[in-house]
Amino acid sequence: MSQAKDIGTRAETAVVRYLRTAGWPGAERRALTGALDQGDITGTPGIAWEVKARKRPPSDEQVLAWLVETEVERANAGAEWGVLVVRRPGVGPANAGRWWAYLSVADVAALAAYQESEFLVRRGALGWPVRMLLVNTVELLHGAGYGTPNGAGGASC
Repeated sequence: MSQAKDIGTRAETAVVRYLRTAGWPGAERRALTGALDQGDITGTPGIAWEVKARKRPPSDEQVLAWLVETEVERANAGAEWGVLVVRRPGVGPANAGRWWAYLSVADVAALAAYQESEFLVRRGALGWPVRMLLVNTVELLHGAGYGTPNGAGGASC
């Protein structure tokens, strides 16, 4: 087995172990399915998981490419949600629950809409971090009427 494949297998195994303790006792690594990849983990109905691990932090472009890959796998699996999990440098497999999980902001908003506001406050969910680039945050703020979008004297995004 190549070193890269071994790193990926260990990361997938760590996420499976975490998911089993977090409410998906049937989680397991998915066997390779060829051209119509359905993600790395199965046994979590409605969710396709893509797990990535590298020695160095990924670039923004790499994360975006992986999110596209995750979306394709979500569609192939017929799942409602696709989650990209990326191992954090310095955070080992025993702490896979602290690795980065990426979703689109639309998916975060849709999942939050399922929650009762009391749950969001009680669980502190309103303070959970959502990882995105500053350029994307500025675009969201412009769309909500804040600042001056490009072309009207604003700073370049």
